[in-house]
Amino acid sequence: MMGSKLIGFAAAGLSLALAGVALAGKRRTPPWWWFSVGMALLAAEAVSSVLALQAALPEAAAGWHRVRLMILALVPGTWLGFALCYGRGNWREFLHRWRWVLGAVYGLPVITVLLLRSALFQQVAYEPVSGQLYVRLGLAGRVVMVGSLLGCVLILVHLERTFRSAVGVMRWRIKYFMFGLALLFGARFYTASQALAYSAVQESALVVDAVALLLGSVLMVYSLVRTKLAESDIYPSHQVLQHSVTVAVAAAYLLVVGLLAMLVSRWGGDPAFPLKAFVLMVGLVGLAVVVLSDRVRQRTKLWVSRHFRRPVHDYRRIWLDFTAKTGALLEPGALGRAVLELIAHTFDLLSASLWVVDPSEGQWRFVASTTLTQEAAQQVAPTPEQAQALQQVLRQQSAPFDVDRCTEPWAEALRALNPDHFRKGGGRLCVPLVAAGELVGMIVVGDRVNGQRFSNEDLDLLKCIGDQVAASLRNLQLTSRLMQHKQLEALQNMSAFVIHELKNTAQRLSIMAQNVAEHFDNPAFRADCLQSLKRCVAEMDEQIQRLSLLRPELELRQVETDLNELVHGVLNEVAGPDGPAWVEDLQPVPRIWADPDQLRKVIVNLLLNAKEATPSTGRIQVRTWADGDAVLLAVSDTGCGMTPEFIRDRLFKPFQTTKKRGLGIGMFHSRAIVQAHQGRIEVESVEGQGTTFRVRLPIKPVQPAS
Repeated sequence: MMGSKLIGFAAAGLSLALAGVALAGKRRTPPWWWFSVGMALLAAEAVSSVLALQAALPEAAAGWHRVRLMILALVPGTWLGFALCYGRGNWREFLHRWRWVLGAVYGLPVITVLLLRSALFQQVAYEPVSGQLYVRLGLAGRVVMVGSLLGCVLILVHLERTFRSAVGVMRWRIKYFMFGLALLFGARFYTASQALAYSAVQESALVVDAVALLLGSVLMVYSLVRTKLAESDIYPSHQVLQHSVTVAVAAAYLLVVGLLAMLVSRWGGDPAFPLKAFVLMVGLVGLAVVVLSDRVRQRTKLWVSRHFRRPVHDYRRIWLDFTAKTGALLEPGALGRAVLELIAHTFDLLSASLWVVDPSEGQWRFVASTTLTQEAAQQVAPTPEQAQALQQVLRQQSAPFDVDRCTEPWAEALRALNPDHFRKGGGRLCVPLVAAGELVGMIVVGDRVNGQRFSNEDLDLLKCIGDQVAASLRNLQLTSRLMQHKQLEALQNMSAFVIHELKNTAQRLSIMAQNVAEHFDNPAFRADCLQSLKRCVAEMDEQIQRLSLLRPELELRQVETDLNELVHGVLNEVAGPDGPAWVEDLQPVPRIWADPDQLRKVIVNLLLNAKEATPSTGRIQVRTWADGDAVLLAVSDTGCGMTPEFIRDRLFKPFQTTKKRGLGIGMFHSRAIVQAHQGRIEVESVEGQGTTFRVRLPIKPVQPAS
């Protein structure tokens, strides 16, 4: 009894500590809120179980068991919410798609407990021989156990999907965290199935849950310490139940245990049957772990190749997988994640990153990685000088090469794009992506399992995959340009019609305005006409101006321009007495050669966007400063911020907006103006915290394109 007490309180204390760590620092995101609440519920359940075991009277034990079952009703839904979010870059999609299931897993047990509280259990007593406590479940108690059983299966299915979708270092980061959760909910699956089989909760089941919570918490603590609280961005498929090892293990366990239970009941029972069922579950879980092991898969592949003289790689299967997984992808991020997953599984790699060359700015743009998150990639992104040097070198390379053997200055920037996480992971390779003689991007790989070196067969296959990836990325770029031209063409045709109609309407309203003098003595006509005139003319002028922004090309009229004077003038117009606080920090900057009218549109758009996104209690800072041969303008707000997906896929594309009355052409037009000045516009944003736009403009006049 004393041992059970110590285990229960130790598990509860460690669970509460994990709940606190989950919300420490910058980890206050929805997945970690789910985790914190879930660990707190498990800690409360562990304490109620210990108090039930310590109770001297059945009545006191019944009270604590009632509390435990009420807490247990909340556990599956909370942890299913966490499993839908943990480690996933697209967790919002999963929460939206599974919202009804999540509501059912939450709602049904809770409603049952609230409506049938007196039917949670039928009897709480101590066995006369062993003296152990057992609880015979009632209808509501069995419903709670069914919810717990099904909830454990769904939780493990989603955790398995996240683990199997993770590749490379992302999988290494979450491995022991997943093992801890799998141990925790695997044990709960076992105890819930036993409770339903016997319609009773035995004292041994409470001890099993407490031990599993303690060991699972230890594994999660080890995982957090091991990875130094690093975040992961994984994008699993929505086909959760397809090829699920969890479903197969759960189905096999329930089928075998169910058949054995029938046979045991016919032959008079077996006191050791619960232990045998537990051993069976442990064996099935061990088999699942072996199936999912990267090391086992790699050693099996090498053994077959060595002893049966077969090629290490199944080229037909690899090519079929590549075609099936990438053929229908129309977005570089999704294509990059699919390619890196294929490469990591094929070559048993932990680290792989894909970068592409932005054709409009000549910069390296992060696409996907098994190691880096979006925020980490921004920190290691090369400077403009390093980007140009890397592009010049990679244009001269036609095959994968060893990055760690290169001693030139550009190699340091290349190594930074794919950090080396393991000392025994072998060398890093760079695979240039060249299509039609044009450099499209590069793939950097490293940290191979067991530090195995790349063979000539590996290098040939890597080059073949790289060539196909380069062609796919090039096709996506050309498709994107074609779609933009089509959109512009459609808009120009539409705007010509709309502007013509608006001009006709404006002319008719102008005639009406001229008639006001004749009917000026009629107060009703005068008031109605004046209101209609002002409203219609203002709306028409606004639409004409916004639709006229899109032109095939921008013609700059460059003059010496004072950027601070432009910014100060726009600030006086936009900043009013109401709304957020404005901070003006304009440093002395040299005059630049620019088109002041076009540049003013950019400043107006940035300031209005910041004002609309920032609450009245927020703050907007506008800064200018000089940096070498360029001047910079930065607009920072404390508004709602933007998601990385919106910035990457929609922010600078026409007709993509989150505003109810917006056309979605403001940022598209602003970037076109900045690029026409041979400058660039950058954005940093954290959802819920704010956004910063930086515009970099050269001081010297822009040379017209030949």
